[in-house]
Amino acid sequence: MHTQRPVRILVVLATALLAAMTSLLSMPAPARADTTLQPVKNLDVERYLGTWWQQATIPAFYGIRCAKDTNATYTLINPTTVGVDNKCTSFTGQPDGIKGKATVVDPKKSNAALAVSFPGIPNTINTGSFPNYVIAWVADGKDPKGPYEYAIVGDPYRLSGFVLSRQKVVSNEQLHMLRLKTESLGFNSCTFLISPITGGRSDYSPLCTV
Repeated sequence: MHTQRPVRILVVLATALLAAMTSLLSMPAPARADTTLQPVKNLDVERYLGTWWQQATIPAFYGIRCAKDTNATYTLINPTTVGVDNKCTSFTGQPDGIKGKATVVDPKKSNAALAVSFPGIPNTINTGSFPNYVIAWVADGKDPKGPYEYAIVGDPYRLSGFVLSRQKVVSNEQLHMLRLKTESLGFNSCTFLISPITGGRSDYSPLCTV
């Protein structure tokens, strides 16, 4: 009995992935697909620190083991290095996660292009000066000097993407706003799947359906 629920969830996720691929094939190419993803200007790293909740993501093999409640906490190690603590709940209901670090590769320009590495994860080891984590958009919260409230992140070629919020649960209206922002950054929102959150959305629908 214990193995049936994870299998059912994986089937649902596979169905959602197929739906996303079908939607992708029917969508026109993003207007900015011929340009690389650009970092925001003059990111305040201190305001980016803390915990972010993943609201949607472009599925990647290293995140497939997360069923819900995916979040990341960033802590300052030194002026150009940030500790990364990724956590989630697995398909078996157990806590899961991985720790790594992110190094700012353009400290004199944006502070928003980072090379993130995790032990044992392919394509994140020895990234050197190549940014695989580009903070492309952030939005203030109620306090314009406090922590950023929303963020959209991806790699320069938009093969990965993360829609992040300080709030664990966001409304469909907020999610729709974030969908439009991903599209304005040149992403195809159909490549993102909603990330289930306890107390919020529980489905893996493509972001473009919100």
